[in-house]
Amino acid sequence: MRVVLGADHAGFDLKRVLADYLRRIGHEVVDVGTNSGEPVDYPDYAEALGKVLLEGRAERGVLICGSGVGASVSANKIPGIRAGLCHNTYSARQGVEHDQMNVLVLGGRVVGIELARELVDNFLAAKFCGEERHQRRIDKIKDLERRYGKSA
Repeated sequence: MRVVLGADHAGFDLKRVLADYLRRIGHEVVDVGTNSGEPVDYPDYAEALGKVLLEGRAERGVLICGSGVGASVSANKIPGIRAGLCHNTYSARQGVEHDQMNVLVLGGRVVGIELARELVDNFLAAKFCGEERHQRRIDKIKDLERRYGKSA
């Protein structure tokens, strides 16, 4: 699977570790930065990651900032992006299965390396179940995006 990774300075170290891990287990990685620990703004990396997904250059994304909250808020402003901040494997898996989540958001200052790997594994292995009730909810999310657009 092709996975896009993005992080601000607080997520830079974890992003590097996850990029190496993903390549080692056979995934292709698209890295949109940041490329150092110098302070940057997480919305810029949320946008860069979202563009890669919307252009079809990756199937899923992993976005990292200090807590994960700012990156999650930013990514979810982009129509077509369904980002979930997860700190447990159940949410990482079920976010895809029920909510068609396409971006896993992590807090680089919150989760450790081993948990981050487990979260990514569960996120990437999961598939949207397609059940009517879940599709109905996804359709409602898409309707919200159409009604409120990028200004929401």
